[in-house]
Amino acid sequence: MHLYINSHNHLTFTGIDLALLGILVAWEAIWKLIALWRAGRNDQLGWFIVMAILNTAGILEIAYLLFFQKKKE
Repeated sequence: MHLYINSHNHLTFTGIDLALLGILVAWEAIWKLIALWRAGRNDQLGWFIVMAILNTAGILEIAYLLFFQKKKE
């Protein structure tokens, strides 16, 4: 990110930084919604609470979906 201080002493983002931030927010939201839905359906309240509170850019959510969700029998 390219942050700089403008003439009013405020930090300012460039346009590309805002686009990247928007992509990161969308990425996080998609993974979070999928993982929270699965944790809720699997009655895994602990995972649901942790994923709802922490923002990890989708890393925790992807790990949950790959390794920790209950497997269908």
